Amino acid sequence: MELKKILTISGKNGLFQVVVQGKDRIIVESLIDKSRFPVFPSHKVSSLEEISIFTETEEIPLKEVLEKIFITENGNKCIDPKSENNALKVYMEKILPNYDKNRVYVSDMKKLFTWYNTLLENQMLTFEEEKITKDSQSAKEE
Repeated sequence: MELKKILTISGKNGLFQVVVQGKDRIIVESLIDKSRFPVFPSHKVSSLEEISIFTETEEIPLKEVLEKIFITENGNKCIDPKSENNALKVYMEKILPNYDKNRVYVSDMKKLFTWYNTLLENQMLTFEEEKITKDSQSAKEE
């Protein structure tokens, strides 16, 4: 799973995939409704690869958190992001027991669970393939 080309754009709902990148803009496609539009440097854009979740000791890359959810749910959807706040907190603690309760807000959890379900629906969560690739690279290096 390559999160580098999956974006979140401030002021826009959902996730977006980079279609074309030019000098002064990129064209993105919504993972929800497949609509395309240009994104300019004035937009606040973050790649999912750059996002981490705070724990009490370190920051865990989003990719690792998504994988923990995937394993916990056996490749199925996670909790509904519209669930009650306490249910979201309990679920988050199940996924990442040492998450920083002071810096990870319910709104962050809602985004995380929404993103996970969106990526799952678009068949973009492919952890097993990457492990096989990493294992075969390690074997070649030895």
